[in-house]
Amino acid sequence: MDIRERILSVFAGEKPDCVPFILDMSHWYYHRYSLSWDLTMPYDDPDEGLIDIHKKFNAGFYVPIFGIGWKVQYTNDVECRVWKEKYGNSISIVWEYHTPYGTIRRRRVWEQKSYSWPIKEWGIKSRNDLKILQYALVHRTFYPDFNSYIRWKKAVGRFGIVYMPFGYSAMGQLLNAWMGVAETIYATYDMEQDLKEFVSQVNENNLKLVDLLCESPAEVIMMGDNFSSDIQSPEFFSKWSKSFYTEAVRRFHLAGKKVSVHIDGKLKNCIKMIAETGADCGDAITPAPMGDLTPIQCRQEAGNDFILSGGVPPVVWLQDTGLKNFEKTVIDWLSTKQESFRLFAAAGDQVPPGAEENKIIRMRELVETYGKF
Repeated sequence: MDIRERILSVFAGEKPDCVPFILDMSHWYYHRYSLSWDLTMPYDDPDEGLIDIHKKFNAGFYVPIFGIGWKVQYTNDVECRVWKEKYGNSISIVWEYHTPYGTIRRRRVWEQKSYSWPIKEWGIKSRNDLKILQYALVHRTFYPDFNSYIRWKKAVGRFGIVYMPFGYSAMGQLLNAWMGVAETIYATYDMEQDLKEFVSQVNENNLKLVDLLCESPAEVIMMGDNFSSDIQSPEFFSKWSKSFYTEAVRRFHLAGKKVSVHIDGKLKNCIKMIAETGADCGDAITPAPMGDLTPIQCRQEAGNDFILSGGVPPVVWLQDTGLKNFEKTVIDWLSTKQESFRLFAAAGDQVPPGAEENKIIRMRELVETYGKF
């Protein structure tokens, strides 16, 4: 079987000849070759260099750069602006919404050491700010750009599969893009009714995107709000987001799509709560030593039918962790195939900047040895 056949067989509930080996190498690749990591530009055309680096290491491809396959437009009374400007000794990106309720903006600032764009200024600080974001997001219309997805799929070929990125739910917008974790949690108490209205109306708009992607050529849809059970506990998720995810998964399944949900934080109780939405796969699963569950505990919580994709925490890829410990981490993850073949050997989130190349090669060798059925 080739890597594409292995991935699709696991999604179909059929045992492959070997555990699929897939990696998200985007962050590592851009850092390794000092390439631009630009959040303001679309990546509608395949990044041939990124795809080639996966082929070089014989690691299956699955995550494209940012959102592809669809576009968004706003009504005439909503202006969305994005620009770059200096911020101290660095460069920043500013996102701004201007609506009849007023204007909000947020700022990310480039950090060379981590090769990333952390948020330095959040956009929502008041009830009216929340209304501004609500108005902007509710007044979105989604349009297909399926040709961009088809170009990526053609470029990847048999060397993997191209997930279709969905984006954040309403609560994910607040937690990860516009309000931050602490202020969002406070708002669930201080502005509960406002937040309920925001979540209800924005997720209703999000379902229009779900319906659009149901018509897409994508085989797997990637959803997720950077789930972590210390941020979104099962009780929190049940109150604010579960109904949306359950309905989205239901619609995708009716359209013949599979759904992978990004879980890149604390795992205890989180794997189970996502599996209960009906989703097919948990992506970016990061076990101990960074996560709070061992590989076998991840499987016990997931049950035998939910796909676990991940396994190697970021810290284990780096030079401070010796090769023997890296090998043990990979083998421990692969050993769970004895419990269920619903497993992908991948990075816990991404291969991090600074990861040792010999470990990428060694992981492939270990999968070929210990991942066979």
